[in-house]
Amino acid sequence: MFEIGLVVASLILLIFSLYILQAKYRSLRSQQKFLAQLCTQLEQQKIERQALDIGIVPQEFAPLYHTLDELLKALPASVGKDKLTGLVNRVGLKRALASMMPLTQGTLVLIDIYRFRYVNDLFGFVFGDILLKQFAERLNSLSLSPRLIARLNGDEFCLYYEQALTEEQLIHLRGRLQVPFSIKNTPVSVKLQIGCVHLHEHHADTSQMLRRVDLALKKARHSRSAIAYYAENDDIQQLRELRIIDSLPKGLQRNQVYMVYQAKQDIATGRCFQVEALMRWEHDELGVISPGEFIPLAEYAGMIDLVSQWALDQVLAQQAKWRAAGIQLCVAVNLSTRDLDSETLPQEIAARLAHYKLPPESLMIEITESTLMADLTKAVETLDKIRALGVRLAIDDFGTGHSSLAYLKHLPVNEVKIDKAFLKDLEQDKPSEYILEASINIAKKLGYEVTVEGIETLEIRDRLVAMGVDTLQGMYYAKPMRAAELEMNWAKLHHI
Repeated sequence: MFEIGLVVASLILLIFSLYILQAKYRSLRSQQKFLAQLCTQLEQQKIERQALDIGIVPQEFAPLYHTLDELLKALPASVGKDKLTGLVNRVGLKRALASMMPLTQGTLVLIDIYRFRYVNDLFGFVFGDILLKQFAERLNSLSLSPRLIARLNGDEFCLYYEQALTEEQLIHLRGRLQVPFSIKNTPVSVKLQIGCVHLHEHHADTSQMLRRVDLALKKARHSRSAIAYYAENDDIQQLRELRIIDSLPKGLQRNQVYMVYQAKQDIATGRCFQVEALMRWEHDELGVISPGEFIPLAEYAGMIDLVSQWALDQVLAQQAKWRAAGIQLCVAVNLSTRDLDSETLPQEIAARLAHYKLPPESLMIEITESTLMADLTKAVETLDKIRALGVRLAIDDFGTGHSSLAYLKHLPVNEVKIDKAFLKDLEQDKPSEYILEASINIAKKLGYEVTVEGIETLEIRDRLVAMGVDTLQGMYYAKPMRAAELEMNWAKLHHI
């Protein structure tokens, strides 16, 4: 009987020991699960600041959990989150991508809402903010779901997909995102431009990958399809552009940038009364850089004011020298879109004319047609003030923008310069001749003088004279010349 009792007691002790061991094992698993969840949520704080959320906290870890939670609440909001949309911002995206490195597969997609600023201008910033929030919600609800979604700045959003996207998938993605929005009962349509980088071909460090997708978007902005992909040589072009922007101030200081002057022929007298000032840049390493390349870069980099002020000073200083030498002519200088945005431009021109002791009729300002159409009302207001000074005004490259002849009557200009593109195929193509002749006739009937540029042959010159053009400019009459060379040829140009 005693032996049976001993066996029963032993069994009870064994069962109790097993229960204790099982309880310890469950506790250990619970602790391990808690620590894993805690580590994951603390890691997430790098991207987005948020309170801890763990359902079951082991008793022994409760003080640690509550202390960490209070500490996170006391810390400032995460710098990696966009406040408006709740998406990750550029800082958060870079952190997230860096934590996933090396990243050798997938697709980076950069989306730009084309001309988003017009939404703000037309409806107001509150309206624009609602559109951005709805766009972010649409990105979060895509059936083709990205691993990461970020808002990089005003109207640019970046997506990272773990898989390589086909062009068909990108077109479908764009179509889904371009479905019109409804904001305050107002339908709003958007157009998207998309740049892509396939990481299996072009993976690199985080900053370089983001730069590459930005380059792809830049290509998309000039593409008919509005979708473009990064290619190997795109980096080379960007490095050239960065070099140009970086070198521009030094180029101005060191006289690597200089002015040449192309004479215009007055048809009535055959003489020269006007010249156009054109910029040239001979870079010490990159060679000759066209204004068509460096002027847009200067505008993009916010340096166009520096270039324009330099150009005005160069032109007016040269004018003062020519006038002192008895050379009387009007010099035309081109100004950019940003220049017209300046409310002080008329006063700056007046101050410079006074400084160089020049009459206002010695200067002509040429503005490209597309520049005028960007904000017609503001442009007309600025041009009215400049013309009131007595400075002459001309529309440059007329007919190549999107205004056609419809807005010509609103512009307070003296002269219309018809672009050389109108001369292409003029000798063989009758419709081109009719369009050119009609443009000349309408401009003249509205009271404007007409100049045509790009004249290279006697035959084209004679046909334009027959159409009633007032002034001709081109290689047939005179090439662009430095100031000293123009002075040497002045007697011939002016028929003295």
